[in-house]
Amino acid sequence: MTAKKFFTHPFGVISSAIITTFLWGSAFPFIKLSYEHLDIGKTDIWEQMLFAGYRFFLASILILIFFTLLGRKLTFKRGTVLVVGKVGLFQTFLQYVLFYIGLSYSTGVQGSIIAGTTSFFQLLAAHFMYKNDRLSFKKILGVTVGFAGVIIVNITKGTLSLHLGIGEILLLIAMAFGGYGNVFAKEAAKKVDVAYLTAYQMMMGSFGLLLIGGIAAGFLPFHFNLVTFGMLLYLSLLSSVGFILWNNVMKYNQVGKVSMYLFLVPVFGVMLSSFMLHEALSYLVFIGLMMVTAGIIIVNYQRDQKNTEISKSAS
Repeated sequence: MTAKKFFTHPFGVISSAIITTFLWGSAFPFIKLSYEHLDIGKTDIWEQMLFAGYRFFLASILILIFFTLLGRKLTFKRGTVLVVGKVGLFQTFLQYVLFYIGLSYSTGVQGSIIAGTTSFFQLLAAHFMYKNDRLSFKKILGVTVGFAGVIIVNITKGTLSLHLGIGEILLLIAMAFGGYGNVFAKEAAKKVDVAYLTAYQMMMGSFGLLLIGGIAAGFLPFHFNLVTFGMLLYLSLLSSVGFILWNNVMKYNQVGKVSMYLFLVPVFGVMLSSFMLHEALSYLVFIGLMMVTAGIIIVNYQRDQKNTEISKSAS
C-alpha cells in the first residue's frame, strides 16, 4: 500500500490522527515531570526554550538516523533551505518561543484552552488558500462543538476565569503560527519528502530555540541522569513520530477534514496527566471528549456528503 493510499483511507487518517494527538497529548505530563526533575520553574522561560531546543534537535537527529538505517539517507540539499526553513520558522521556532513566553504570563487552564485554537487558524488559512476547502456552516458548527469540549475538559483543571492579557495574546499568536505552519508544511510536502521536511524543519527551528535559550541561560545548565534523559528521549520520539504522521495526514487530505482532530490533544493531555501525575479525573473530561468526537463527526460527515454528491453527479 502506498503512502498516499494509506493516508487518504479513513482508517489511515483516523488511526494516524489519533496516534499523533495521543503522543502530543502525552507531552504535557512528560514536560511537567521533566521540569520537576530538572528544577525548571514556571517562570524559567529561557531554560524552557533551551529544553525545547534540545528536544526538537534530538528529534531531527532521530529521524535522520532511523531513515539512514532503512537505507534512505536524508542528505540536506541547499536548494530546499527556503522551503524547509519557512516551515521550521513557523511550525517550530516562532510557535514555541511565543508559547513558552505566553504560558509564563497565563494560567495553565487558559493556556490549554487557547492551545485548542490551532484548528481555527488552520481552517482559516485553508479558507483563503484553497478554493475547495472553504468554511461552511457544518464546519463552523463542528469546530464550535469541539472547542466547547476543550473548554469543558479544562474546567476540571481549575477555576475558569478567562481574560485577555499579554500572555493570552502571545499564546494566540503562537497557535496562529502553529496552525499556519501546518498548512505551510502541507504546501512544502508537495516539493520535498515528508520525512526530510520534518527532520530539517525541526533542526532549523531548534537552532533558534537553542540560541536564544543558550545565550540567556547558558547552553548546559541541566544535570541529566538516566531518568531525565529518558524523558527527553521520549519527548523527542513523540515529536518526530507525531510530526511525520501529521505532516503526511496534512499532505494528502483537505485541511478542513483533519484539523478537528487537534482538539484531541488537550483532551488526551488532561487524561494522561491525571494518570501519570495522579491528578483527579472528573467525569467532565469524558463529556468533553464526547463533544470533541461529535465535532469531528460533524465536520467529516459534511465532507463525505459532498463526496457522495460528486459521485452521484458523475454517474
